[in-house]
Amino acid sequence: MRRLLPLLLVATASSAMAQEAAPSQPAPVTIPLGANLESFAYPFPVRWYETQSQGAPVRMAYLDVAPTSAANGKTVVLLHGKNFCSATWQDTIVDLAAHGYRVLAPDQIGFCKSSKPTGYQYSFAALATLTQALLDQAGAGKVLLVGHSTGGVLAVRFALLYPQRVERLVLVNPLGLNDTLAQGVPYTELGALRQEEAKTNAASIKAYQQRTYYHGEWRPAYDRWVAMLAGQYAGPDGERVRDAQARLSDMLETQPVAAELDRVAAPVSLIIGQRDVTAFRANTAPVAVRAHVQTVPQAAEVAVRRFRDARIVRIAGAGHAPHVEDPAGFAPLLRAELARP
Repeated sequence: MRRLLPLLLVATASSAMAQEAAPSQPAPVTIPLGANLESFAYPFPVRWYETQSQGAPVRMAYLDVAPTSAANGKTVVLLHGKNFCSATWQDTIVDLAAHGYRVLAPDQIGFCKSSKPTGYQYSFAALATLTQALLDQAGAGKVLLVGHSTGGVLAVRFALLYPQRVERLVLVNPLGLNDTLAQGVPYTELGALRQEEAKTNAASIKAYQQRTYYHGEWRPAYDRWVAMLAGQYAGPDGERVRDAQARLSDMLETQPVAAELDRVAAPVSLIIGQRDVTAFRANTAPVAVRAHVQTVPQAAEVAVRRFRDARIVRIAGAGHAPHVEDPAGFAPLLRAELARP
C-alpha cells in the first residue's frame, strides 16, 4: 500500500509517553503554542460551541465542513483520539467532503483548542453529552459516527446514550474494547499520573509515538506535530494541560466500554491497523502480566464477536493511526464502511 505524508497531524500525549526513552533522532525544538493551541492555525475555519459544564463556562472548538461535490445528505462526525485533535482528520475531511458528506469534527473538552477547566471531572458520558449538544447547535440529525483511539471509546458511549442519533458506528483502532485493569494493569491514581505528566517533553512524546503508533518507523514530517504537542505544555499555562492530560488518563483507565458492547444498537465497522501495539498503560504492569494485556488489534478480534452487528476491516501495514499513515489508502476503506446499510 503506497503511503502518503499527512498534510496535518496534531498530537496530544498519554502520560505513558513520559516513561519512554529518547528516540535515536533529536526531538524538534519546542515553541510555546498556548494551552488551547491559540498559536496554531487549523486547516478549516474553527467554530465554537459555548455552554456551562460542571458549573463552569466551557467552549468546544469544532470544524464544520460542507460537501465540495453534490451533497449526499449524510453527516459524518469524526471523534479524535487522546493523542490527536480534530485537525488530525484533515485528509479524511477533504476526501469525505469531496464525496458529498458534511463533516463535523470537534475538539473534546480537555483537548487541543477546547477548554480545560480546573478540577474538571472527565467522563465519557460527560463528553458524549456535550458532543450531543454541539450537534444540536450545528443542526445535525442522525449521523455516521467515526471514533479513533480514545475517540472510539467516546463513540461507543455516545451510541449507547443516544442510539437514535447514530446511523452507523465506525471505530478506527479504538481503545476501551478490553478492560486493561481486569487484565492486570495496575490502577495509577491521579497524583501519580500528574507526576508522570511533569516528565513529558518532546523527546518522550516522539519516542512513545514512534514505538507504539508507527511500529518503529518515523518520518521527519511527524516532528512538527510533536513540537505542537510539546508546545501546549511549554507556555505559562502548561500545568493546566498536564492536569487535564492526567485526568483524561484516569478516565481512560477506569471507564472502558468492554462490558457493554452487546448493547450497541447501530451496525459497527472496526477498521484496524494490524501493526498497532497500543495497550493502554500496559508498560506499568509487571513484566509477567504484560503479555496478557490485549493490544488494540487483539481486543478488536474479540470485540467484533460481541457487538450485535459488526464486521472488521484489517489493514496489514498500518499502525495505530491508519488515517495519518496512509490517508489515500484509508479514505476509500472508510467510505466503503460508511456506505453500508
